[in-house]
Amino acid sequence: MVSLNVIQTKLEILYVSPFFIKHSLLRKLRLFVQTSGTHKVIKSVYLCITNYLKNMIKSMTGYGRIQVESEKANITIEVKTLNSKQLDINCRIPASYKENELEIRNLINTKLRRGKVDCFINIEVTTENEAPEINTELVEYYYKQIKSLSNKLKLDSTDDVLGDILRFPDIFKTQNGELDQETWKKTKEGLMNAIDLVDEFRITEGKVLEADFILRINNILSLLERIAPFESERINNIKARIKTNLNRQEEIDVDENRFEQELIFYMEKLDITEEKIRLNKHCEYFLETIGAELSSGKKLIFIAQEIGREINTIGAKANDADIQRIVVLMKDELEKIKEQLFNIL
Repeated sequence: MVSLNVIQTKLEILYVSPFFIKHSLLRKLRLFVQTSGTHKVIKSVYLCITNYLKNMIKSMTGYGRIQVESEKANITIEVKTLNSKQLDINCRIPASYKENELEIRNLINTKLRRGKVDCFINIEVTTENEAPEINTELVEYYYKQIKSLSNKLKLDSTDDVLGDILRFPDIFKTQNGELDQETWKKTKEGLMNAIDLVDEFRITEGKVLEADFILRINNILSLLERIAPFESERINNIKARIKTNLNRQEEIDVDENRFEQELIFYMEKLDITEEKIRLNKHCEYFLETIGAELSSGKKLIFIAQEIGREINTIGAKANDADIQRIVVLMKDELEKIKEQLFNIL
């Protein structure tokens, strides 16, 4: 049965999300859960929340730790994730879990999708019959090898190496190498809970990054609006500069009509209206993608690249110190976005 505490935790995540405010149905779920205590209602609400959370922007950084108990052992499960282009799963599990490794990987793959994932499972046996025994034959073999090497190298003593030998692989052997079903069932439940904790951690981190992205995109749009007052002055300054340079050439006879035609042609090449429109559209698309149901870090990276192209083109065409200062500020905001985008799922 899904506990009310788990649902309350997920509701807390939703309640502080800007997107949550727009959805009256989700806003009512908190009161609905508090006033309804049946298993069927709780499960329905839980599934609704879980499906919504799957579509929120997420960081690839996460951590979850769970401890579970069975009749024969205490099991500690840790899952931590970092950013990576693909899903890279590293499992450090006891030998008795090897036959279940594929299922462990499938559980991780289903929920976490992308990133570098480290999964640690540690089992402490609590019954004497299941406790591991020291492999004395292997210990003696290692000791003889070390003693022989010590004599050959003329080292003083090998009396203190036993503790080191006990940390070697396969020194401890279990009476029954197979994992019983009850322990595996508890481990599987614990692993799923640990993955859920990682997912919640990712969502919490994602909210922080989402707020930062929205702030910086809005900063870029604000800076874009600041360009407009300089545009008409920029054109006049360019015209004046060209005329001044021509007037310095006394021996050149200038056809005013032809000069105006060439000047118009030149001004068209320096016009940044299209770049401003495209930049505005790219920024709006970036914000739409963040709020979309299936937000993708890779897609956001591609949009950020297009934003960068338009900013660079405006800077190249600007031919004006004031506009180029604004372009530098826009580039600074964009770079801060790009730094974090590689950590988005």
